[in-house]
Amino acid sequence: MDKGFIDYKLSNDIQQALADLAYEQPTEVQRKVIPRALKQADLVVKSQTGSGKTASFAIPTCELIDWEENRPQALVLTPTRELAAQVQEDFVNIGRYKRVKATAIFGKQSFERQKLTLKQKNHIVVGTPGRVLDHIQKNTLPVNRIKYLVIDEADEMLNMGFIEQVEAIIEALPEDRVTSLFSATIPEDVEHLCRKYMKAPENIEVASTGITTDQITHSLIEIPQDDKKISLLKDVTTVENPDSCIVFCNTKENVDQLYRQLKRTNYSCEKIHGGMSQEERFSVMNKFKRGKFRYLIATDVAARGIDIADISLVINYDIPYEKESYVHRTGRTGRAGHSGKAITFMTPRERKQVSQIEQYVGFYIPINKAPSKASVAKSTAAFKQKMNAQPSEKKDKSASLNKNIMKLYFNGGKQKKLRPVDFVGTLTSIPDVTADDIGVINIQERATYVDILNGKGEHVLQAMKQKTIKGKQLKVHPARE
Repeated sequence: MDKGFIDYKLSNDIQQALADLAYEQPTEVQRKVIPRALKQADLVVKSQTGSGKTASFAIPTCELIDWEENRPQALVLTPTRELAAQVQEDFVNIGRYKRVKATAIFGKQSFERQKLTLKQKNHIVVGTPGRVLDHIQKNTLPVNRIKYLVIDEADEMLNMGFIEQVEAIIEALPEDRVTSLFSATIPEDVEHLCRKYMKAPENIEVASTGITTDQITHSLIEIPQDDKKISLLKDVTTVENPDSCIVFCNTKENVDQLYRQLKRTNYSCEKIHGGMSQEERFSVMNKFKRGKFRYLIATDVAARGIDIADISLVINYDIPYEKESYVHRTGRTGRAGHSGKAITFMTPRERKQVSQIEQYVGFYIPINKAPSKASVAKSTAAFKQKMNAQPSEKKDKSASLNKNIMKLYFNGGKQKKLRPVDFVGTLTSIPDVTADDIGVINIQERATYVDILNGKGEHVLQAMKQKTIKGKQLKVHPARE
């Protein structure tokens, strides 16, 4: 039996990052995947959301990366932009001390800015299929050095119609590569992908922790018609009084309407759907992750792979169109060993849809009564008190990792013909600063960001106010978030 991550053949840089991120015991998927991935085997992994699978491929990929190589060595495909951004952040955190450079590319973001980023040193690229293919076809994403391909949430790629783009990307990559595919379900098209593009892949199946009833209590509440939903929602949330809750609707119109109704009655809530700009979506998700508000009203854009700590309640305000979506929605709660509740509202005409979901998940979902007037009345004072109280801010999982790291901003970059070697040369001339104290260097057109490790940020900041880089005096200050 593995004692922990310390048992794997991982470098000190990766071990240190895992310790700072409080990764103590590997989850089942990590125990099964990491040793095989380190041996560079092709893998097909069937694993539910919430099982810790991102780290299962991010840890070995960061370990196997050759830091000296400037062109991308790993490509990770994800179905949504939010997931691409989150996976990229996990790579950055795990690879922080090894100075692994990971970049996320997706649509609704400046192609030109991405093109400039891809011209720099990048070890790992994470992206959505459409934008990745776009960069490959325009020769702005070099793929000739890619040794590792990860296809994440493969079944969702299929549902979203990305499978042809995924195939086109695979066709463009070197044949001599290691391919890993992760999926909650393995439908026929995904199996075909594995047979066609993988070399004798090892199959790994992890128990469906995302939907089993030991971590999540599933229930249905029947309502006579749709227009009774809003009052039921208010009663349920009053009695349950969760610290953090996602309410899922099927359409952005329903999300907008419900958000307005809840906001009018002073709910601590925000909304997210595909009709919002990418900046708005990221801003809302970041606030929710930090616990700035209690209720997120969302379409399925928030159902896939988004990892937020301590969501104690998920409400299906609308029954999902796809039975698979039920798994992904309810998998937002009961994560990382915590317990959670999933409550679904159902009208009599939706009984057939529920039966299909029950058949799919393999268990019967009990029907509970709506909260009584007495229980709502009894809970109202506590509910109002919590709603009026400032939510306690959640600690970011990378907070302990970042406490010894300061990101510095310099007001000069490519336009001033600055290169990483210029920064390294100047920074290591500061007394008590070595190359080991310098993290990722990100040179942009007019600015450069440098991670200073080992608690030496303040020391470097003061010293750099008196120093020049390549003969140029640059403004320097801690980078803003």
